[in-house]
Amino acid sequence: MATAVMTSLDTKSRAASRGMSDIRIRNLFIIPTILFLIVFNIFPLIYSLGYSFTDFRASSNAPANFVGLQNYRELLNDPFIWSNFAITAKYVIVSVTGQVIVGFGTAMLLNRDIPLKGLLTTLLLLPMMLSMAVVGLFWKLLYDPSFGIINYALGLGSFEWLSNPDMALYAVAITDIWMWSPFVMLLSLAGLSAVPKHLYEAAAIDRAGPFYTFFRITLPLVAPILMIAIIFRTMEAFKTFDLAYILTSQPTTEVISIRLYKMAFQEWQTGRSCALAYIVLVMVLAITNIYVKYLNKVKER
Repeated sequence: MATAVMTSLDTKSRAASRGMSDIRIRNLFIIPTILFLIVFNIFPLIYSLGYSFTDFRASSNAPANFVGLQNYRELLNDPFIWSNFAITAKYVIVSVTGQVIVGFGTAMLLNRDIPLKGLLTTLLLLPMMLSMAVVGLFWKLLYDPSFGIINYALGLGSFEWLSNPDMALYAVAITDIWMWSPFVMLLSLAGLSAVPKHLYEAAAIDRAGPFYTFFRITLPLVAPILMIAIIFRTMEAFKTFDLAYILTSQPTTEVISIRLYKMAFQEWQTGRSCALAYIVLVMVLAITNIYVKYLNKVKER
């Protein structure tokens, strides 16, 4: 029956009058999409992978010479590259942790009957709908030591956020937390709304306290969808470029994406930058794989 449904059409439909089956119509939509992905996604990946084994420079007309794994060996032995990875790891930990705490906490506050809940939720989602460039320039004004509202609100005088090497990375992370906490909030709200109400009623009958209810009911049931949010945000934070590049140029905020950009488009080390891009790709895939395995364990519970 399922096959008949897939291969037959309403005899009165316009497509049926042209002799088109459901499978043919489906293929007309799917095949162009697959070709588009192959041309604009898979082909550049393979092309750049080939360049990663050469000494090619896009700024010169010299032919690309095959150097094998030399680019990878030099990058993995470069202490400055590992310094960039350390900065990136620090940024990811601070940013993602802050997003989870703020986003999940906000979702807990919104997961109740409050006036204008829909409007409030919509307003809280606005930051992640803005352009990265707009957010970066906006927060650069907020951090300004002369007329920035953040120093005025906190009573910090003319404190330098973006010029201070010790605070610049945290300033970028705070901006990222402000922008993407709504994403975690949205997924957390979906998870909280799916928790069966009778579990809370049973906990109330047993006189369970709020901490017991949270750690025994709420958190375990929301953990899978919260892990999905963490996976997405970790991948995006690891690839952060826009905010860090726009807000400050401190060496302490040179995440791996900025190093990759400088290597590719300022130093014109095309082959080496392709190798670095693949090292980053492997690291992101490895981290994601760890998260996915942990997610599967959480689901099994």
